[in-house]
Amino acid sequence: MAITAEHLEKFHREGCVAVPGFLTEEEADSLRSACRRLVDQMDPAQHTPTIFSTTNHQQSRNKYFLNSGDKVCFFFEEEALDKDGSLKVDKHVSLNKVGHALHWLVPEFRSVSFSEKVKTTARQLGFISPAVVQSMYIFKQPGIGGEVTPHKDCTFLSTEPQSCIGFWFALEDVTLENGCLWYVPGSQHRPTSRRFVRNDEESDDLTFFTAPPDPDDPSKYVPVPVKKGTLVLIDGQVDHKSEKNTSPHSRHIYTFHVIERHNTLWDARNWLQPTPEMPFTGLFENKASDA
Repeated sequence: MAITAEHLEKFHREGCVAVPGFLTEEEADSLRSACRRLVDQMDPAQHTPTIFSTTNHQQSRNKYFLNSGDKVCFFFEEEALDKDGSLKVDKHVSLNKVGHALHWLVPEFRSVSFSEKVKTTARQLGFISPAVVQSMYIFKQPGIGGEVTPHKDCTFLSTEPQSCIGFWFALEDVTLENGCLWYVPGSQHRPTSRRFVRNDEESDDLTFFTAPPDPDDPSKYVPVPVKKGTLVLIDGQVDHKSEKNTSPHSRHIYTFHVIERHNTLWDARNWLQPTPEMPFTGLFENKASDA
């Protein structure tokens, strides 16, 4: 077993569970090294300076974001760019995240995403024909790492019936001070009709929310501080968030989302859509490497 019966019971009851030691020290370090290599090779001038923010969703007006599902794209923190879109800080501490096809295009991330222990975990969760639909490396830069506002992942990655589950990996210690996850236990049982979808109308906004945020009670959130190597499983319908990182320590994580394909429909309105270059990659039928 990749996760225990106790982990499964808590996940089904609360919608979120932390599994310590899921990644080895070497696996976590390999993902950090791979991301550093990507940023080393990244020329900011070759990438549309796109700020990723969950407070004002500036990326919703940007084709660079909308077309990032089959690429490795770079998204910046608001405080890292000046009014002209130029970097104010070193590029290694300027990024909010990298996405959204790391799981397939970068060998180290593919190795973890399609590992046997991830496949076993997916089977334990009840998946029959799962696919990985997107992946992200999220930095939470020291002092400027932006907050992630309360949300349900199914708002962005909707299926009928809902099937999205997030696999979230701590690549260094995650604390109350550097922006750990917070979630509302049991909130997966309160479905939302809110969606983040592509805009068919001629508009500056290429995407939009179909409804205002659901009512939110801050008193119901519980924190999930975890050690490096921990896997956190997040039900796509559970309410979760993270605070701004005001500490001097980074909070690097890797995450990808899995959906069910068996007797399940992907919402054609979702902002993220498969492409001929990057169809959604089946978890069970693909290997951790080309070898």
